[in-house]
Amino acid sequence: MALNIGEIKYTNILPLFFYLNKKEIERTGAQFIPQVPAELNRRMARGEIDLGGISSFAFGENSHQYSLFPNLSVSTYGKVGSILLFSKSKIEELDGRSIALTSSSATSVVLLKVILKEFIGINPHYETMTPDYDEMLSSHDACLLIGEDAIKGGWRQEKDIYVYDLGELWYENTNLPMTYAVMAVRNDAIKREAPLLEKLLIQMTESKGRTEADGYHDMIEDVLCTHGGESAFWSHYFQGINYDLSENHIKGLKRYFELAYKHSFIQSLPEFTFFNYSLQGI
Repeated sequence: MALNIGEIKYTNILPLFFYLNKKEIERTGAQFIPQVPAELNRRMARGEIDLGGISSFAFGENSHQYSLFPNLSVSTYGKVGSILLFSKSKIEELDGRSIALTSSSATSVVLLKVILKEFIGINPHYETMTPDYDEMLSSHDACLLIGEDAIKGGWRQEKDIYVYDLGELWYENTNLPMTYAVMAVRNDAIKREAPLLEKLLIQMTESKGRTEADGYHDMIEDVLCTHGGESAFWSHYFQGINYDLSENHIKGLKRYFELAYKHSFIQSLPEFTFFNYSLQGI
């Protein structure tokens, strides 16, 4: 059975995929399948996708099925720029108010709930909706958006809307990085396709390094064609994201899961298993 590779349809994970030799990989019979995070999470759990940059929360829910690619993630030490709460009032005034949640991501939704309950000490009402800035705020006091939806919402710069960056709020309260997505592989796929997975790990690691080395210049040229905006914005955005998965990242993830478990957002604490590879120099 060929390897199915999930590819998140957001720019934040692009450095891990930008320089992949997709034609070479596809010649093995593998397929790249673009998905929004929530759908990728579901299809990975069902076994329809073997490898993908899934949300950290989705990994936590099914960690027994997955192994992590080492030193690859989508994380920040502070602002992320693409996971934003837009509110008609100050955040501490949202107790008992209504917040519309994006249907596109589990990690960000739980992160918001943890921040509001653990750090701000409030309990709003939530409703999950298809991400649409105007529709969400027309019937709610605040809304959570991620990815390009959040970025374009931020570009509006509306004077009567408060904008809160969840990465910044997390770091201010924990002094730890927040990891939003991890590169996970299903354990049953490792048994079938270990050599190809090793090749993908090497190429993703090299892609991360190459995009960082040239300041994301070539990649940003591509992003400008597909998403618009200004080069300076995208340069600042990508420079703010960290693509490693160090011991400190794992410490931050464990803190996130501990708080999610404390407030009953997850049923058990996950186990962390890494993909064992034989090739050297990674």
